Amino acid sequence: MKKINIGLLGLGTVGMGTAKILIENKEIITKRTGVELRLKKAADIDLNKKRDVLFEKGTLTKEALEVINDDDIDIIVEMIGGKTIAKEFIIKALKNKKYVVTANKALLAEAGEELFELADKNKVDIAYEASVGGAIPIIKSLRESLAGNNITSVNGILNGTCNYILSKIANENIEFEEALAQAQVNGYAEADPNFDIEGFDTAHKTAIMASLAYGTKVNFEDIYIEGITGIAKIDIKYAKEFGYLIKLLAITKDLGNSIEARIHPTMIPIDNILSKIDGSLNAVSVFGDAVGELMLCGYGAGMMPTASAVVGDIIDIARNIIFNTKIRIPIAGFMQNQIKNKPVLSIDDILTNYYFRFFCIDKPNVLSQVAGILGSYGISIKSVHQKGRNPQEGVPVIIITHLAKEFEVKKALKEISALDIVLEKPVLIRIEDESETDTAAA
Repeated sequence: MKKINIGLLGLGTVGMGTAKILIENKEIITKRTGVELRLKKAADIDLNKKRDVLFEKGTLTKEALEVINDDDIDIIVEMIGGKTIAKEFIIKALKNKKYVVTANKALLAEAGEELFELADKNKVDIAYEASVGGAIPIIKSLRESLAGNNITSVNGILNGTCNYILSKIANENIEFEEALAQAQVNGYAEADPNFDIEGFDTAHKTAIMASLAYGTKVNFEDIYIEGITGIAKIDIKYAKEFGYLIKLLAITKDLGNSIEARIHPTMIPIDNILSKIDGSLNAVSVFGDAVGELMLCGYGAGMMPTASAVVGDIIDIARNIIFNTKIRIPIAGFMQNQIKNKPVLSIDDILTNYYFRFFCIDKPNVLSQVAGILGSYGISIKSVHQKGRNPQEGVPVIIITHLAKEFEVKKALKEISALDIVLEKPVLIRIEDESETDTAAA
């Protein structure tokens, strides 16, 4: 029986999960591929760490280059992470004409174009399903299943930490800090959670996903990023009253001559399918002209879900090796010479609906002053709500708008903030409501 040898770099959480599947599910993988996938070498800096997987004698090494330079190894699996040494190892592997599997979203988001071009030059594949959405097969869907579609939007909940926190606040009526603490205790948030809660993890995934969907290079630096640290339970409570839930949403749209790509807390209607994604689950909604809306949901992180995606990539590459088909599917979803450079629309130029919360002095003409300023910038009000009365402490005033341009919204809020009737900085949360968009378009 033909044997395909695999070299694994990094035995952290996902690396160990990958090794576990390759070794313990070896029989079922062989039945499905017709070849033996053998984990020949695995490199890690700590060889004395207790591991639950029984490796073959001689598999473990401290030297990553020993793995990369082994002529018998066909596929290199990079599970180190980061953007420095991992990049060096991947480049070395590609130059050695090794196929590469990685889950390194940060590296692909910022240097993917360079690595894809090098892989193309050396006629080997890079597979990266696990870089976006863990077990959710969004990369395969965009590159293969939906290849016949003109894809116009890809939106998603791509960070389990943030979704867990926002779900906790909504379901238990607790503040952000308490929800974060619970997420850390239960293993859904790191000790330093900033990469997740500030939106950077989601933005890396979004850059990869949007580039694949639209056939253009979406630079991580061009994506608008806003995390969830400013979300208060009072806004989640009011959102529910108005028929919305708040999610940290990755929003991308192909506008023809430009791309919309932004990450921020977003109010979505309760009947939107994404609003049903609770806890640490992830989900991606894709709209294609042939399929309409397609929803993929699953666990976006964790040892075994992510490792499952990694092993799926290994099997895909193994099948290509068996039939001697190199780069059967374009690595970036489009042929290299067909990838265009569309600019990412500035956040100031987006058009959407808005939720504003003002904390104002309770006296006559407050609403007229606020509404007058909004109107002077062409911002049309859909509804106004004054929540309770307390002349001594002030009252919250909630305004929901029709479609408005961000640039005008920012100018209006700056002017409103300067009013002596406004006691705190206004809160702004964007709303994605297709029914409102459809009405405006009609």
